[in-house]
Amino acid sequence: MYTYIAKRLLVAIPTLLIISVFVFSLQKLLPGDPILAMAGEERDPQVLEFLREKYRLNDPVPYQYVRWLGAALQGDLGISLRTNQPVLQLIGEKLPVTIQLAIMSMIFAFVIGVPMGILAAVKKNTMIDYLANIIALTGLSIPNFWLGIMLILLVSVNLGWLPASGYEPFFSNPLRSLETMLMPSFVLGNALAATLMRHTRSAMLSVLSTDYIRTARAKGLAESSVVLEHGFRNAMLPIVTLTALLFGELLAGAVLTEQIFTIPGFGKLIVDAVFNRDYAVVQGVVICTAIGFILMNLLADILYVLLNPRMRAAL
Repeated sequence: MYTYIAKRLLVAIPTLLIISVFVFSLQKLLPGDPILAMAGEERDPQVLEFLREKYRLNDPVPYQYVRWLGAALQGDLGISLRTNQPVLQLIGEKLPVTIQLAIMSMIFAFVIGVPMGILAAVKKNTMIDYLANIIALTGLSIPNFWLGIMLILLVSVNLGWLPASGYEPFFSNPLRSLETMLMPSFVLGNALAATLMRHTRSAMLSVLSTDYIRTARAKGLAESSVVLEHGFRNAMLPIVTLTALLFGELLAGAVLTEQIFTIPGFGKLIVDAVFNRDYAVVQGVVICTAIGFILMNLLADILYVLLNPRMRAAL
């Protein structure tokens, strides 16, 4: 197992290196100049030249990349040109917000999507199956920003049950934090639940048609035991993969949802950084997001081994 994990981590090193090259190179193709944005309206040429020398933006691009990569390997992702704060500090402030939003969204997705997928597979070609597919298709079709606005109007403005926007750190006020994150988590979880439902249904239909399921039923096992213990357990492998990918997407930041509910997460941070040509912040956020994706895929691979006895035997 440890050798398997070590091999997967070794594969991640060139992946991160390629991502860093692409991000650093493509940023240079963006129109605009970050120094002009920093200087404001009264742009003294001497001030502009001083800032370019200070941040070493006059150096050749390959040299800038090598310098940035060397600092990043030592834990220094640079300084934000806009706020003059260390990028690691900004990421440390925003990452807990995004992680909380991602976890709560995945909880909604699992609670809604997985049971619906199992039920739709068990009740194939019945009214329940058709209704579950209609709900899933609706969840995939409704834009998150529209659903978020409608929830704010209904739940916050008309009923006054939950705050319309804002964010409270979990450890400072847990109840208030959950209240502020409930609606955006539901908005994101609703779309993910639709995807999970479709994949769960497909995986369960494939498993429920196998010989060992018919054998389990022939032995007289309870239907709930056949479906959950024998069927769902073997259908979990594609669901685990999908969950890892969806969670990685959430770690990248849900831009529109965070903007609508004024949540200071990764999505808002990277949008502001792109508009302000804050290269160091964009690079830092993308690298952290890539690391998150790689870790989630590694977790999915480990769960594969734990769930599949044949893979354990092969290792």
